[in-house]
Amino acid sequence: MPLYEFRCPNCSSFDAFYPMTDAPDSALCPTCQSPGRRRISAPNLSRTGSSAFKLIDSTKRSAAEPQVIDSRLPGSPSRTTGRITSNPLHQKLPRP
Repeated sequence: MPLYEFRCPNCSSFDAFYPMTDAPDSALCPTCQSPGRRRISAPNLSRTGSSAFKLIDSTKRSAAEPQVIDSRLPGSPSRTTGRITSNPLHQKLPRP
C-alpha cells in the first residue's frame, strides 16, 4: 500500500497508508481530528527495511569502489622490521 501525505490546517502534516483504489482526498488528523487535505508528494511505495537498502547500496558500490584492505591476510607470514640499508649514515635519519 502506498503512503499518502496529508496537511492539517491546525497542525503539521501527517502520513497514512491507503490502497491506491481507496485513497481519499482528505483524512482526519490523528492529533486534532480536523480534516486534512491530501498533498502531492513523492511516492513512497516500498516497505523494505533500511538494512535491505544498505545491503543493496553496498553491493552496487562494491562493483565500482571495492573495499581497500590495509592489513595483512590471516595466515600470511609476519613481516619483520629490519634494517633496510647497511649504510651507517642512514641510521641518523629520523624514523616515522
